[in-house]
Amino acid sequence: MVLLRQLLGDVLRRLRVRQSRTLREVSTLARVSLGYLSEVERGQKEASSELLASICGALGVPLSQVLREVSDQFALAELQHAPVLTGDVPERERLPIAETVPGSLPEDVFPEVNDMVAA
Repeated sequence: MVLLRQLLGDVLRRLRVRQSRTLREVSTLARVSLGYLSEVERGQKEASSELLASICGALGVPLSQVLREVSDQFALAELQHAPVLTGDVPERERLPIAETVPGSLPEDVFPEVNDMVAA
């Protein structure tokens, strides 16, 4: 079983980095402390729905998109019987993100998840 907060943090960090934005910039726009945002991205803190909405707003990304990506990652982890992730796990040892593992799911297991990953 994986930690939801770890997957959520990974998705938020990846979105921020893709936009070439700093933690400081996003934390200012989201009106959350830089330290807390950093902890959320590292999966060390559980973010409230209000905080998630604020971070997504600062990133200009719908919350539904973030939750969809987290859901896809969670489905992959469940299918791969992944171990529990902790904040102490180095990034290189974390689950791969869906876009880097095309076709990694067995085709006969959860075909709807395959469709989501392929999209």
